[in-house]
Amino acid sequence: MKVIGAGFGRTGTRSLKAALEILGFGPCYHMSTIIAEPYRVRQWLDVGEGRSRDWDALFTGFPSALDWPASAYWRELAEHYPEAKVVLTVRDPARWYDSVSETIFRSALEERRLSLRRRVTRWLVARRAPDFALYPRMARATVMDRVFDGRIDDRDHVLDVYERHAAEVRAAIPAERLLVFEVRDGWEPLCAFLGVPVPEAPFPQVNERAAFRAKRPHRLLRLIVRGR
Repeated sequence: MKVIGAGFGRTGTRSLKAALEILGFGPCYHMSTIIAEPYRVRQWLDVGEGRSRDWDALFTGFPSALDWPASAYWRELAEHYPEAKVVLTVRDPARWYDSVSETIFRSALEERRLSLRRRVTRWLVARRAPDFALYPRMARATVMDRVFDGRIDDRDHVLDVYERHAAEVRAAIPAERLLVFEVRDGWEPLCAFLGVPVPEAPFPQVNERAAFRAKRPHRLLRLIVRGR
């Protein structure tokens, strides 16, 4: 592991993932990796519920990792990979909250209010794709409960967690090992931090909200049920 992302989801992690892969630090582990390869859900459920934390096995073949759930374990990963550099992605807290509440948190809250139709869908998914059916439980164990104490519907609490998290990362990681990064800053600070040349290609700008809607878990659950 060469780069550990400590930033929360919805802080530009999809754009940074693309950037790291251009720079040669890929493939980059991301929540989208888990959605694309559902067997990884069980791996993270084991981590979240305290059964296993074999980081080397979990990240085999990935020289970088960003986004939840990996960033929820930034402290453990920074200790396990002492030579890896740490990137804390940040953005305006209010804008971050608007983004996360309309995407990740919205999906999680919907899980708490499952309709009969959704319960039937969940049952069918459990039969056809048992690993992916565990996704909501994994998300609760590794992010919603671990990071936010389950209080994702409390705006003030969520923003307080966001601010405290950034302060804790800054305090725990030595300055020479840490980059506090906004994706709008582009290539220069990232490349200088990683010690690589600035590429000629423009810095990737991935619309995370659109990417989430395209691969949101509920949408994939429906596709699984339909046999696609």
